[in-house]
Amino acid sequence: MAIKPTKAEKKQNYDAKLCQLIDEFTQILVVNADNVGSNQLQNIRSGLRGDSVVLMGKNTMMKRSVRIHAEKTGNNAFLNLIPLLVGNVGLIFTKGDLKEVSEEVAKYKVGAPARVGLVAPIDVVVPPGNTGLDPSQTSFFQVLNIPTKINKGTVEIITPVELIKKGDKVGSSEAALLSKLGIRPFSYGLVVLHVYDNGSVFSPEVLDLTDDDLVAKFAVGVSMVTSLSLAISYPTLAAAPHMFLNAYKNVLAVAIATEYSFPEADEVKEYIKDPSKFAVAAVAAPAAASGAAPAAAKEEAKKEEPEEESDEELGFGLFDE
Repeated sequence: MAIKPTKAEKKQNYDAKLCQLIDEFTQILVVNADNVGSNQLQNIRSGLRGDSVVLMGKNTMMKRSVRIHAEKTGNNAFLNLIPLLVGNVGLIFTKGDLKEVSEEVAKYKVGAPARVGLVAPIDVVVPPGNTGLDPSQTSFFQVLNIPTKINKGTVEIITPVELIKKGDKVGSSEAALLSKLGIRPFSYGLVVLHVYDNGSVFSPEVLDLTDDDLVAKFAVGVSMVTSLSLAISYPTLAAAPHMFLNAYKNVLAVAIATEYSFPEADEVKEYIKDPSKFAVAAVAAPAAASGAAPAAAKEEAKKEEPEEESDEELGFGLFDE
């Protein structure tokens, strides 16, 4: 007959297992285990078996083990776990992709009835329709102010009714009615609260970020850096193109207002003197870019354009240099 380990031996074994997992795994999901049954937890362990390990335990024991192990190894990054061990929580050690593991954990949710005194995690709405209850059960609906009518010998709810609001406690009348209707409004499972990755702690919402989200956030950051650089006239890689363009505009403005000139400025001055040239260039540019203008349109353009004008004079070489 196997000898059962003592309480002290159980604590030592648990401490050794926790320390071993902390050393072996660099990624940990801190999950809330409220209203999660043993069978449900066993199914989660089976689903994650292979690259993940689920460990539950008392918070005080886990905090003590983590603190002592951090002192022994000199790795203070482990101490970031201690503030996360609050409430009914557990740890999922994993070597897999954090997002995939989080999604796998979310699959194991089990429907649960509304028990008296339970705080509702969501709004509970009773849908309209035939309840299948006989007219003697109308007292439940009257107490809860639910409009009903008798249809073919059964009670029928006329309109949808918000029976319980999120955050409210479930009363005896609400629990009895939902039980009679066969409605299991709540679902429970392990909920990821925090993500620990090699010493860094962040919210699980970060796992839902896509590449497009990262690109958008990066673009916003670049825009802010550019705006700041232009405002204080400090050159950065992001602001350099705008600074060069603004400098070119300033030099061009000076050239137009004075006798000073350069090739690009000459072309702009020419357009200012004769705006019709700019109109002809604006019509011809899209056709030249597409290469698909009809022959008749090309001939018409040739008739309208002065023969002595070159492509460069029409503005095609405006920024070539």
